[in-house]
Amino acid sequence: MHKTTANVNNKIWVFWDQKFSGTVLDHDEQQMTIELEHVEAHDPFQVTVIYAKCKPSMRILLWKTLRLKSTNCSVPWCVIGDFSVIASVEEKIGGLPYQMKRSIDFQDCGLVHLGFYGPRYTWSNSRSPCSIVWKTLDRVMVNDNWLSSFPTTTITHLASAGSDHSPLFLELHVRQEHKQKYFKFLNFWTENESFKPLVHQIWSTYIVGSAMWIFHQKLKTTSRALSVWSREQYGDIFQLPKEFEQKVREAEEKWLSMNVPSNRASLNEIQA
Repeated sequence: MHKTTANVNNKIWVFWDQKFSGTVLDHDEQQMTIELEHVEAHDPFQVTVIYAKCKPSMRILLWKTLRLKSTNCSVPWCVIGDFSVIASVEEKIGGLPYQMKRSIDFQDCGLVHLGFYGPRYTWSNSRSPCSIVWKTLDRVMVNDNWLSSFPTTTITHLASAGSDHSPLFLELHVRQEHKQKYFKFLNFWTENESFKPLVHQIWSTYIVGSAMWIFHQKLKTTSRALSVWSREQYGDIFQLPKEFEQKVREAEEKWLSMNVPSNRASLNEIQA
């Protein structure tokens, strides 16, 4: 990532790469709002990242800020993060009975809740089966302009690892006519005996054309050849983490549905 910023108490951090230009519009202890613009797009959009206080009385200022932004914002706007409160009784299992008056702020902010893939609950106190509590504390909400500009936005609740919260993965599906793919060179390739002969063979191939054109053609050929060669030599290095992420997700759902110590132990082993 090429750019980074944090809010006033360093509880919220946002990173973005060189494909975006970003401007911090405002921030406080519970939110940070950034306006982003992609290099290939002409219309900016705003993202507000939330890390709400646990006590309702301390969240009053946050909701006041969101209601004000909802009234004044005229561009696509997304609010994402940990709100420390559920929106309905269906978003909690275990613990004391829930008081719906705590969720009335969700109805007043003028934002729409987006759906999601993955487990329903994003937080757990990870206690024994008799005192375990699950809640949906993390969510994504957007305004009408966001729905018009990014109608196919998807949210996935990822497997929790190293935290009591599940990460939220937001994807903007924007149609791109020419998608540029970047080539990644891995240093350990050079330790393989077949690496240098392969590269030598490619660059020894006779090609007719201008020097610059020949150079770019050989670069593209090398990139494609090394991608195939790497998969043949090492397999897909990203496949194993993906498989374990799926296993963690399945173990979380199994623990959530059955709530027995053996399922919790299995989840901890897979996370490790």
